[in-house]
Amino acid sequence: MSVSTQWWQEPVIYQIYPRSFQDSNGDGVGDIPGITTRMPYLANLGIDAIWLSPVYKSPNDDNGYDISDYRDIMDEFGTMADFDEMLKVATEHNIKIVMDLVVNHTSDEHEWFVQSRSSKDNPYRDYYIWKDAVGFEEDGTPIPPTNWVAAFSPSAWEWDETTEQFYLHLFSKKQPDLNWENPKVREEVYDLMRFWLDKGVAGFRMDVINLISKDQSYPDDPAVAAGAKTDSLVMAANGPRVHEFLNEMYREVLSHYPIITVGETPFVTTADGLLYTGFDRDELQTLFQFEHMGVDSNPDAKLGKWNDTRFELVDLKRILSKWQDDLSGKAWNALYWNNHDQPRAVSRFGSDSPEHRVRSAKMLGTTLHFMQGTPYIYQGEELGMTNVFFDDIKDYNDLEIHDSYEKLVGSGAVSHDDMMRYISASGRDNARTPMQWDTTENAGFTTGSPWLKLNPRYTEINAKEALADENSVFYHYKKLIELRHAHPIVVNGTYKLLDADDNQVYAYLRYGQGESEGQVLLVISNFTDAELERDYGYDLTEAQLLISNYEDAPAGNTLRPYESVVFAFKA
Repeated sequence: MSVSTQWWQEPVIYQIYPRSFQDSNGDGVGDIPGITTRMPYLANLGIDAIWLSPVYKSPNDDNGYDISDYRDIMDEFGTMADFDEMLKVATEHNIKIVMDLVVNHTSDEHEWFVQSRSSKDNPYRDYYIWKDAVGFEEDGTPIPPTNWVAAFSPSAWEWDETTEQFYLHLFSKKQPDLNWENPKVREEVYDLMRFWLDKGVAGFRMDVINLISKDQSYPDDPAVAAGAKTDSLVMAANGPRVHEFLNEMYREVLSHYPIITVGETPFVTTADGLLYTGFDRDELQTLFQFEHMGVDSNPDAKLGKWNDTRFELVDLKRILSKWQDDLSGKAWNALYWNNHDQPRAVSRFGSDSPEHRVRSAKMLGTTLHFMQGTPYIYQGEELGMTNVFFDDIKDYNDLEIHDSYEKLVGSGAVSHDDMMRYISASGRDNARTPMQWDTTENAGFTTGSPWLKLNPRYTEINAKEALADENSVFYHYKKLIELRHAHPIVVNGTYKLLDADDNQVYAYLRYGQGESEGQVLLVISNFTDAELERDYGYDLTEAQLLISNYEDAPAGNTLRPYESVVFAFKA
């Protein structure tokens, strides 16, 4: 790979889901002043930047991903003055703020859509995607233009009585898709981006950015025709003009600011990754791909992600290594185990048992942070926070959970008991239970009634306990960040997988480039609760042990349960 590292390849980024991070006023909802009060905690961890999930004005149909005003702050989260203060305090702690750019769709309460739906000749009509019915049922019910299924509703098309047309919404019916074919829409987006960049934010995470270009022929979804119950997002992914639009965005906005960009891009291959983030492409710097997030999906395509079967390590290694190899020297990875849309990493990929939780959480952190790419830490990951099980569907808040429950249980495809297990394993609310700060009531998150029930394990898993324990997951993550900052090989080294067929251990090498040429890192992680023997053929008696998740030294070729070690040596 090229050894000329760019500054934006070096940071470690921490994602905050504001609603669940810290409440400052007792209303049960996390807010911006709450984030500001926790900035010293984040500075102690050592992160370089915060990716802030949406804080814009929103009616909260999808927890802020339905935006009604891109230039204002959601009332529950505070004011623009609160945002400016948070940005100031973050800067004082050498922490950058990366905003969440949600521009595939808006809220149906955004003024653009209010105008758009008012009449067919309104100047804003073409800001959104409107289509005639293709016919009518015998009872007069209009037939949608396609059979597409939305992520949060049975159809991706909503009939509007006022103008007697359908509008497209790939997600909730309160999230109408913007029409990127309209150059006025694109300029509106670029202008709002400049607004935030001029304010001093350090870049954007771009929500489902590869869905913005739709095939203008709007073909039916063959999976839906075959009886699938999941969404039709794939029909909009990687559309015919998406690279043209992103190149224009780069030319008009991104190239004028020294910023960080990462695109959320479902349904991409490594070939797509090279197009979106290639060093010579003038589009995005990094992307979130989802291939490894599907490693434990249900083999029944009709059930999609809903499953509680454990992944196979060989599959995870194959996927992650493919992205490491195919992008090396040409483009850049984003590294993550979890986020606001995914279950907790330690429950999914490690073990959340009291015996192994801390060890396996450290193991997962080590495995990921020594790969090539930009590491993302989701709030609470540095504590080893776990999935939650609520025995009443009403205790879950997430739109996707309730929609999927209605679709799958309501149709008889899945029993209630099975679906509740699947939700506990795969549901998005696993990541959204409030941050666990201490052992007081509501875990120090709020003095009021929390918007979402807490994980009852907060009495054993919380920041106060972690900060008091030098062997906690928190301090292990802190050291991982320090090592990345101290050793260029972690950023610029190439990657080589060892023993691809080993279904118990993930081992790989990093070979230094440029200033770290001649250096080698050996990363070994036991993904099981068993004691194993492994010999990779290297004499490590003279090697430097960079990090371990056990307090005592490794025992030769023996790997203890969930043991993870990194050795540095000369080639």
